[in-house]
Amino acid sequence: MSAFFTIFLFLLPIFLLLVRRRSLPKGVPPGSLGLPLIGQSIGLLRAMRANTAEKWLEERIKKYGPISKLSLFGQPAVFIYGQAANKLVFASDGSTISNQQAKSNQMILGDRNLLELSGEDHKRVRGAIVSFLKPESLKQYVGKMDAEVRKHLEMHWQGKQRVTVMPLMKTLTFNIICGLLFGVERGIRREKFVARFQEMIEGIWSVPVNLPFTRYNRSLQASTKIQNMIKELMKEKDVELEKGASPHQDLITCLLSIRGKNNEVITEKEIVDNVLLVMVAGHDTSAVLITFLVRLLANDPDVYAAVLKEHEEIAKGKPSGEFLTWEDLAKMKYTWRVALETLRMFPPVFAGFRTVLKDIEFEGYLIPEGWKIFWATSMTHMNNSIFPEPTKFDPTRFENQASIPPYCFIPFGGGPRICPGIEFARIETLVTIHHLVTRFKWKLCHTDNFFSRNPTPAPTGGLPIEITSMNLM
Repeated sequence: MSAFFTIFLFLLPIFLLLVRRRSLPKGVPPGSLGLPLIGQSIGLLRAMRANTAEKWLEERIKKYGPISKLSLFGQPAVFIYGQAANKLVFASDGSTISNQQAKSNQMILGDRNLLELSGEDHKRVRGAIVSFLKPESLKQYVGKMDAEVRKHLEMHWQGKQRVTVMPLMKTLTFNIICGLLFGVERGIRREKFVARFQEMIEGIWSVPVNLPFTRYNRSLQASTKIQNMIKELMKEKDVELEKGASPHQDLITCLLSIRGKNNEVITEKEIVDNVLLVMVAGHDTSAVLITFLVRLLANDPDVYAAVLKEHEEIAKGKPSGEFLTWEDLAKMKYTWRVALETLRMFPPVFAGFRTVLKDIEFEGYLIPEGWKIFWATSMTHMNNSIFPEPTKFDPTRFENQASIPPYCFIPFGGGPRICPGIEFARIETLVTIHHLVTRFKWKLCHTDNFFSRNPTPAPTGGLPIEITSMNLM
C-alpha cells in the first residue's frame, strides 16, 4: 500500500501537467508551463538573486521568440516586452487587463488596493490618495522630511567611521513613512511596525506554499498583525479628528477625513489595504534609489562634483539650521536627472504582473482570460535603440524628457496607472542626498559593482562605506 501511494504521489504532478497541456486554448504563445504550482518561479527567483534575470529573460526570447508562456507563483502567464507591450500593460482602460496581482500577493497586501482595483473604483481610491500625495499638498511636508533626515544622520552617521548604507536607508525611509504618512512617532510602535513589515515583504516574491515555517506563511501572519495595528491607528485618528485635528497631518488622517464626508468615498478595508501598499511601495523603492545613488557618487567623480556643487550653492544661501524648502528642491535639477538615470539602470521594481479579464490578441497570439501578463522594466530601459549606449551612465538623457518615447522609461509605471507617489519619492531622495553630500565624504569598502535582487536590488554587503564628516553645515 505504501509503495502504491509513493508511486501515486510521484505520478500525480506529471498527470496534472499533461492535463493542463491538453486543455490549453489554441493560439497561445510558445513556451512551457512547467511543473504545477512551481512552474518557472524558482528559476526566475534564482536568476534575480544572481543578478542574471535579464539574461534569463533574453534566453527565453532566443528560445521562444518575443512572446512566450510560462507559469509564475502558481499561475499561468505570458511574458511580453517592448514599448508596445508596456503600452498594453499601462494604458489599458481596465476592461480587458486588470492590475490585479498574483493571488498569493493579494493574500498579503489585500484585494482593495490600487494594484487590484479597476475602473471607477480605481479612480475613486486613487483620487483619495492623490489628494495627499499631490505636489500642492506635499509642499508643507518638506520641512518635516528634512527633520527626519537630520535626526537619522545624527543617530546613525555622525561620529561613525563606517556605515552600511542599504539597511540605514531602509530605516530612514520607513521612519519617514511612519512619521509623514502614518503619524507614528519614534518608539515601540514604530519598532513593531518595522519588525512585522520586514517579515511581510519577504514573502511577496516567494513560492506561495502556505505551510508552517515557510517564508510565505510568515509573510501572511505578519500582514495580519500589521492590518490590526493599522486599524488601531485608524481608531485613534478618528478620535483626534473629532477633537479638531487637522485632516492633513498624515495620510491615514487624510483618508479618514475624506471617508467622514461621504462613507462611499473610501472604505475602512480600502484604507487598510492601501496603507499596506504604500508601506511596500514607499519603503524599498526609495531606499534602493538612494543606496545606488550613494554607490554611483563614489564611483563617478565627475557626477559627484556636479552634484556637490549644486547642493553647496543651495546650502550657502540658507541660514545655519534652516530647513530645506520647496523652492530649494526646485534648484536640484541636475541631482534629479542623476536619480532618473539611476532608476533607468537599476530600477527598484524588476518586473510586474497584470491579469487578463477577457481573451485578447497580442503580436498574433492569444492571451487567455484569467492568465497573467508578465512584464520587465529593464527590457526597454536597456534597449540600445531607445537609450543609446544603455550601459553608460549619462544623466544628460533626461535634460529633455519629452524626447524619450512614451512607455519606455517606466520605473514609476505609466499612463493612468503611474505611481501616485512620484513627488513623494522625489522630495525624499533630494532631501537625503542634499544632507549626505554636504555633510559627508565617503568611499566604498567593496569595489565590485555586483548586486542581487531579493526581490529589490541590493549591493554587496548592503554597501558598506567609510565616511568622514565635512562639517559644512
